[in-house]
Amino acid sequence: MSILNTEINVNKLTLKNRIVLPPMATSKAGDDGEVTLQVCDYYAEKSEGGYLGLIISEHCYISQDGKAEKNQISIARDEDVEGLKKITQLVHSNGCPIFAQISHAGGAAKKEFTGHKALRVSTVKPGHEIELDDETKEMTKDDIKQVVADFASAAARAKEAGFDGVEIHSAHGYLLNQFYSPVTNQRSDEYGPQNLNSRIRIHLEVIEAIRAAVGADFPVALRLGVWDYTKGGINIEDAAEASVCFEQAGVDMIDISSGLHEKEHPTRKEEGYFSEVTEAVKEKVSVPVVLSGGIREAKTAERFLEEGKADLIGVGHAILNDSAWAKNALASV
Repeated sequence: MSILNTEINVNKLTLKNRIVLPPMATSKAGDDGEVTLQVCDYYAEKSEGGYLGLIISEHCYISQDGKAEKNQISIARDEDVEGLKKITQLVHSNGCPIFAQISHAGGAAKKEFTGHKALRVSTVKPGHEIELDDETKEMTKDDIKQVVADFASAAARAKEAGFDGVEIHSAHGYLLNQFYSPVTNQRSDEYGPQNLNSRIRIHLEVIEAIRAAVGADFPVALRLGVWDYTKGGINIEDAAEASVCFEQAGVDMIDISSGLHEKEHPTRKEEGYFSEVTEAVKEKVSVPVVLSGGIREAKTAERFLEEGKADLIGVGHAILNDSAWAKNALASV
């Protein structure tokens, strides 16, 4: 049997195979972030047949001031739970587990969507493809405490809604990524850029708060942006060291992606272009590591598993374009 078609545990959750549908924004939610029929249809189609080992939802905003874009799904209010249950019930009826990705956009939020000034980590604007609103404010410690509490509340709602786990979003130039990167983090307090431990202090607080909210047995993943492609930005060594800290704090899975500027590698276009990072992280942690990045062929996914580059393979655009990709992949290796 191929490795791609073998089980793996994330905390106490057993995944039937190693194929992950990573988070991809659908922009199909209602204007207030409510789950729509179009959202449900998307997840029903992608989970049909139960061939995916795991689905990770598109990013869901944890508070109104953390909303990144129009028609993004909300997990910010208790009343969101009933709508989110429609997603989990559909996916579970098709035989797949699903995590909720929970996110705060920070300085990448736009006032036209949130109604609030964007919360910026420091006075440096994040390099993000979303055009920034001129009206932003540097976060106070009270703001940080509120964001930590909002992440915990969102995780609790995800559990109540029937999700099988949560993924903390710290990639793609959003709030936690902005703390993690020394390019955007120029604070002068204990959350500042003086060392890696300071830059991930908020991450560790978020993990601790989520663990307290959902308990020890509920899977918690973290998606980490590992390259800024900018002078002075984050690098492979940061990713490996930070991942060790995240595992020690209680994270059950590390999902590798890009940092501030790009959602794809700006120069490397081969399949699995984050494989050198996942390999470095995997050498340091014992929890499963997810490799995504332009993977299109089942044989390539299998090779990365055989070579020990990762434990799980994220296949995004290939499945977006062909909902039968996982079915065909598992039959071909």
